[in-house]
Amino acid sequence: RVYVQGDETFRATPEDLKQYYARASNGEMVPLSSVVTLSETTAPAVINHFNLFRSTEITGQAIGGTSSGQALQVMQDIARNTLPAGFDYAWAGLSLEEIKSGSQAVYLFALSILLVYLVLAAQYESWVLPFIILLGVPLAVLGALSAQLARGFSNDVFCQVGLVMLIGLAAKNSILIVEFAEQLRAQGKTIVESAVEAARIRLRPILMTSFAFILGVLPLAVASGAGSGARNSVGTAVAGGMLASTFLSIVFIPVLYVVIRTIAPGKIRQTAEGAVHV
Repeated sequence: RVYVQGDETFRATPEDLKQYYARASNGEMVPLSSVVTLSETTAPAVINHFNLFRSTEITGQAIGGTSSGQALQVMQDIARNTLPAGFDYAWAGLSLEEIKSGSQAVYLFALSILLVYLVLAAQYESWVLPFIILLGVPLAVLGALSAQLARGFSNDVFCQVGLVMLIGLAAKNSILIVEFAEQLRAQGKTIVESAVEAARIRLRPILMTSFAFILGVLPLAVASGAGSGARNSVGTAVAGGMLASTFLSIVFIPVLYVVIRTIAPGKIRQTAEGAVHV
């Protein structure tokens, strides 16, 4: 590339361009007017570049009832089918970050469950009890996704944040039942008697704490105004998940406790500090 520079007085009009000369292969100076013709045309005031390529920025927004992920997929399909040869597309800004983080949601959810499992295993000194407790998480996830579907919401990033929260919240209800069942087993009761008695004793605390939390997040689920979409999504997911976990855990966790403890009863060693689960 050759860059020709000149003072303002020598480039004021298009005719001034004829005064520029370039050296030919034989060493002589040739005026540009002999090899170049001038014509007026229109061009953009600013030419955008992306990754050193000339580009055009397109900004869009999903219509109501459509998730941002669906809108991105539609844009990709349109670009593949309509762009001519030599053209390509690339994401930037929030769209790029959403695509990067979308594939990480499954890994984050699995890592959260693993972390909670290891913490519970260290607390109870048992590999079986944390497994029983975490069986309540699928019930909460089922309730959260059902609530999202009932309200016409999609599984967006805010719903996924609520699902990660539900891992700890759903485990809380299961802990209340399993912990008391193990204490009753240490007192000499059978597995079935311990499970039934623990569910009866801890019914009121589970209902009180769960409904207090659900009422606390209801304002998020019914919020309106600027940014209400994010609050509605996370509030609906958490409230629906806790509602399902509260009622289903009371029934299923004692049953799962009886089944798993029958298969792997383990040993309970009574110490001064309490029952130790092996």
